[in-house]
Amino acid sequence: MSAYAEFIEEKKKIDELLAKGYEITNVNENLSGAFVEFQLPNDALDHPEKSKELHILTADARKYFSNLILAKQRHL
Repeated sequence: MSAYAEFIEEKKKIDELLAKGYEITNVNENLSGAFVEFQLPNDALDHPEKSKELHILTADARKYFSNLILAKQRHL
């Protein structure tokens, strides 16, 4: 798979979780990539999967979620 196709796949996973109401709550980066933790807001307590984690490998996807975090912080 090309690097662009990998980026699109990771971006799609991030966008799907955000569309379902998940928020990025934590990021741990290491030499293996970034582990991005997503969590539903407190009003979704009855949801069976309250948190999820994605392993992001591509640099473009890491830049993408970083920009999402920065954009959200600007609007606070």
